[in-house]
Amino acid sequence: MPELPEAETIARGLAGVLAGKTIRDVTVLREDVVHGSQARFREALADRRVSVVGRRGKNVVLTLDDASRVVVNLGMTGRLVPGPGSGPAPGSTHPAVLLHLEGGGSLAYDDVRRFGRLRHLSAAEWTRWSRRLGPEPLSRSFTGRRLAGILSRSRSPVRSLLLDQRRIAGVGNIYAVEALWFALIHPRTPAAAIGAGGVTRLHRSLRRVLRAAVQAGGTTLRNYRAPDGNEGRFRRRLAAYGRAGGPCLRCRAAIERIVFGGRSAFCCPRCQPAPVPLPAEGQ
Repeated sequence: MPELPEAETIARGLAGVLAGKTIRDVTVLREDVVHGSQARFREALADRRVSVVGRRGKNVVLTLDDASRVVVNLGMTGRLVPGPGSGPAPGSTHPAVLLHLEGGGSLAYDDVRRFGRLRHLSAAEWTRWSRRLGPEPLSRSFTGRRLAGILSRSRSPVRSLLLDQRRIAGVGNIYAVEALWFALIHPRTPAAAIGAGGVTRLHRSLRRVLRAAVQAGGTTLRNYRAPDGNEGRFRRRLAAYGRAGGPCLRCRAAIERIVFGGRSAFCCPRCQPAPVPLPAEGQ
């Protein structure tokens, strides 16, 4: 599933294509990818100008000229593919929604498995929706102290906390695993058990990994592509994720794969020692 770096790459790639353009009409080819009534969705977007293309968490966000938003969650296989004509671009193999642009051109939401969703939110709905998400980890306000406060309130494994979009927005499994490897923290470590030094390392590592992945255009493991069709280049820089059995780049011990919370995690058993459980409440 696309994470913060992939959504950021897509938003940046579409900014030059969409910003300032007016949506003339909308064709919904697959109703199940549109949240709510497709008729209301079409009516809300028709004849509206796209003022900003941005991102919130893992979502690509189109801000319209009435301050409402189109929020695009790409799910597992969703893509946003610009095209020169009114129909889907040649690269769009499974179009689900088409935005027809004034003066020609289109934007296709393409999704093989159709797990993604598009929704239109009024300005007030957007504010309420956005407030339910955690802070952006690349924002100036996401300080080490703020991360420490988030961690201190949870006994959940730190990898699980990093994936909770209500705590921190945009981080998925790939970049959580990578940040924890750089920070020398085992993925199962209870969040509240991470000391001050670990918090500092994790804050620095998380931001460094996310910035590097954005610069590389994200990570392509299977389906993800940028709007220009290019794959993300960060895969070749992965230190832990997907490298089970391979040598740790620090100590040469074999990277291990562990499964918890229904998701795989990867870590070095030597550099990231298994955690000591927290005492029960009242002890």
